[in-house]
Amino acid sequence: MNGNRELVEREEASTASLALVVGLLIGVAATAVIATAPVTALIGQSRAALAAAFHGLSAFLYLIVGTIGLYLGWRLLTGRIRAFADLQLLATVSATLSLIAIIFGNWLYIFYRAKDPASPRSWFLENMPMVHKIFFEFKEFMALFTLPLTVAAAFVLWYYGAQVLDRKWMRYTVAVLLGLSFFYLVIAFGLGAAVTKLRPA
Repeated sequence: MNGNRELVEREEASTASLALVVGLLIGVAATAVIATAPVTALIGQSRAALAAAFHGLSAFLYLIVGTIGLYLGWRLLTGRIRAFADLQLLATVSATLSLIAIIFGNWLYIFYRAKDPASPRSWFLENMPMVHKIFFEFKEFMALFTLPLTVAAAFVLWYYGAQVLDRKWMRYTVAVLLGLSFFYLVIAFGLGAAVTKLRPA
């Protein structure tokens, strides 16, 4: 009984420590950026600048959190995870960041598809139609898969709790969900970065 209590306390402390470290790192980075760069230069001057900034930031943070979640998912798959509470937290944060990135991505999509010869979509269709058809359309729909996958993983982890550790099929299910969400995230992130480099909105 004492061993279980110690394990729970260690996991709670680990989760709190992780949240504190992430919060401090984001705070330090934000302070450094705001103190050293004018906001207009940092975000940009286009109509889509704010949506693009928040979409890019949330996607970047999701990539970091998703990478850690992928590692913990692998540890869960192999049955050697010790930071189960951290995995619960990371799955929840991943689902939240996925939702935020999708919301801002859809907002940004308005500017991408604008009926204007200077819009990225019009420019790509005129000059590089395959970029629009393969890069953007593919990326847009691939990114949407991350949300249901991370929500499902977070639900299983929180609803069943420590039971996940004792049931192999549950461990495998959560690990596969996290692995697939990371796969779709990386594809969408890479294609999104490539489209932005070629023609920002």
